[in-house]
Amino acid sequence: MVRHYEGLGLLPPVARTDGGYRQYSEADIHTLRFIKRARDLGFAMEDIAELVGLWHNRRRSSARVRQIAQKHLTELETRIAALQSMQQTLSHLVQCCHGDTRPECPILDDLAGSA
Repeated sequence: MVRHYEGLGLLPPVARTDGGYRQYSEADIHTLRFIKRARDLGFAMEDIAELVGLWHNRRRSSARVRQIAQKHLTELETRIAALQSMQQTLSHLVQCCHGDTRPECPILDDLAGSA
């Protein structure tokens, strides 16, 4: 992934030893931790790239940072609502299914669109 981050411009090319091993500075490691935390929060790579740029720019406006985070939060809330709806539907279908030797199955009926 680190090479991928370099390719995206999230990290500058790093120095290498004579043996070809990358040598990361403390700043590089700090940036990698920033990227990891942003990924853990589910930000898209495009947003992470912009956030890294804003983070490094001490003359930034926090308004843009908030806008990126708010957009992501709204997307997460939409996905969570969709997942909760799916959970409720499946929970209901599982409760309605007898789970015995009968061929009738409300789960299959729902999936087939005949419920």
